[in-house]
Amino acid sequence: MKRTLLLAAVALMTAATVNAQEGYDDTKHEMAVTYGYLANSQWIDVLEEITTVMFGAKYENEKYFGPLTAEYFYHAKNWLGVGGIFAYGRNTQDIYTAGTKDGKYTHNYFTLMPAVKFDWLRKKCFGMYSKLAVGATLRTESIDCDTPGANTDTESAVHVNWQASLLGLEAGSPQVRGFVEFGFGEQGIALIGVRYKF
Repeated sequence: MKRTLLLAAVALMTAATVNAQEGYDDTKHEMAVTYGYLANSQWIDVLEEITTVMFGAKYENEKYFGPLTAEYFYHAKNWLGVGGIFAYGRNTQDIYTAGTKDGKYTHNYFTLMPAVKFDWLRKKCFGMYSKLAVGATLRTESIDCDTPGANTDTESAVHVNWQASLLGLEAGSPQVRGFVEFGFGEQGIALIGVRYKF
């Protein structure tokens, strides 16, 4: 009985190892482009608007672009990728005080974050993973005033930013895959993208 159990365990471990090896591809590098929804920067803008509205300001015609991101990972191990993420976002809106339009308010967000990616499942045509990144955002803001003779007011600041993608799902060929991610951070609470592995 013990011999049968031992042989069964060895056979099961061998089959699992072969299956795991067949599931991994040999690529070490991957690059991706993504577009997300509800980034940290958008939440910051919303909080600022709430604060300034209490002092009589009003915002209209708000348009947010992004976050549009590019990322690169090098797989030091089949399950571990290390790399970085660059994200860009832009918010524009008209600002009014006392019922008069003061001008156009523009925020640009440039974010750079070192990152790690954990591949929980890495098959030839499908994968599941999580991702964590921490870095900094350069935020520039400017007001193009409508008042004749007024100068454009420009400011910039740097703050800490992050991304925690709790679940990523990717599918396609071994080299080119589409994917979706769900989490929180500067890439958004949900994002879609295309990844190239080589």
